Amino acid sequence: MPLTLNRTCTASIDIAAPIDVVWNLVSDITRVGEWSVECRACEWLEGANGPAAGARFRGRNRRNATLWTRTCEVLAFDPPTRFVWRTLPTRMLPDSTQWTVELADGDGYSRLTESMQVLHVPGPYERLYALMLPQHRDRTADLEGDLRRIKERLESSATEHGAGEPPAGL
Repeated sequence: MPLTLNRTCTASIDIAAPIDVVWNLVSDITRVGEWSVECRACEWLEGANGPAAGARFRGRNRRNATLWTRTCEVLAFDPPTRFVWRTLPTRMLPDSTQWTVELADGDGYSRLTESMQVLHVPGPYERLYALMLPQHRDRTADLEGDLRRIKERLESSATEHGAGEPPAGL
């Protein structure tokens, strides 16, 4: 397998939950660690207490034996259908990736789509990331796994709390 990164990946899933319930979970960055294969926790920065264009947050990540943090900036926030952010490049991590979460209201379900697009990565860093984090060569399986965990969480909560009654906190 070549030491390069798939620069765009997308995955979608249908969830038997109202769009607002799905939105409330996936737009709360402080809960990402509950389902992400890689991001363990996020916190708002610089006085932000929720998503808005220009707001920043920090994500703490772990994959294999590698630990790192990334500061992210919200690019778009359009409840309950679209949330977009990007990782900000630094001297140590000069790449930038845009993440998009989109929701569509179906007939009795919500369609959740997550996508990522590498905006910039210097060549030597691309090879280093591909070597140290082989899962980053193609993130599609990671996105699919995250979406499955979100679906399981929401659908099991809906079953526990009765159909049509969104559980408190979701």
